[in-house]
Amino acid sequence: MKSALAYREPSSPQSWSELPMGETILTAVNQAIEPWTHKFFGYHLLKIGALSGAIDCHQSPIKHQVTISHCREKSAVIADIDDLPMLEHSVDVCLLGHAMEFSVDPHHVLREASRVLIPNGYIVLTGYNPISFAGLNKLVPYRRNQIPWKEQFFTPMRIKDWLELMGFEILEDKRMLYSTLASSQNKSSSNGKVMQIWQRFASNYLSSIGSVYVIVAKKRVHPLTPIKPKWRLRPSLQPARVPSMNSNKQFRK
Repeated sequence: MKSALAYREPSSPQSWSELPMGETILTAVNQAIEPWTHKFFGYHLLKIGALSGAIDCHQSPIKHQVTISHCREKSAVIADIDDLPMLEHSVDVCLLGHAMEFSVDPHHVLREASRVLIPNGYIVLTGYNPISFAGLNKLVPYRRNQIPWKEQFFTPMRIKDWLELMGFEILEDKRMLYSTLASSQNKSSSNGKVMQIWQRFASNYLSSIGSVYVIVAKKRVHPLTPIKPKWRLRPSLQPARVPSMNSNKQFRK
C-alpha cells in the first residue's frame, strides 16, 4: 500500500471556486450532511481547513462554530491543521472538508481531530474517491499536474479503516457525483438531461464509484471496568516443629 505521507507541500486551495466544479461539489456535500446537522449537539463545532469553513452547518444546534486553517481570510483561528491548538476532548464535532488530500500527513490530521474530539462526538469527512471517474483524471497527461489531480487521493475504505482503528463507529458512507468533475455541466442542454439520467442510474446501480464521498463517524470510548481483587484470608502462623534433643538421644539408644 502506498504511504499516506506527501513528499512535497500540497497546493491547498483556499476556496471551492479554485477546484474544478467546486461549487457543484460544495452543493452536493451540503445536501449530504444536512440530515446529520440536526443531530450535532454540544458546545463547539470545529471546521478544519479553509474548504470546511464554507460547508453549511447553520441548522445545527451548535452555535459556536470555528474554522481553523492557515488561511487568514477564511478562518477564525490560524494554525496548522495537523497540530491543532485545542485541548484534548474539547470539541463536539469535527468537520474535515477535503482536508486529507491537501495535507502533508493526512493520518496525523485525523489523529489530531480524534484527540480534540470528545467521547461520542461526531466527525465528518469529505474527499475525492480515486476509484471513480474523477480518479481516472490522474491517468490523463495534461491533468495529472493540475489541482486536485496532482494530489494524493484516498479510498473511502482506507479512511474508514483508519477511523475504525481509532475507535470510531462508521455511521454513513455516501458517494455522489458520478462524473469526471473536470468541466461544468450545462443542465439546459440535451447533454445535461442525459447527465441527470446517468446520475440517477449510477446512484442506484454503481453507487461505489461516486467521485466524492462523505463519511460520518462517531467516536466510541469504552469505559474501563475495574476488576475487584479477590480477598483472601491471611494464613495463620504456625510454628515449625523441630525435633528436641531428648528424642534424638532416645533414637540413638
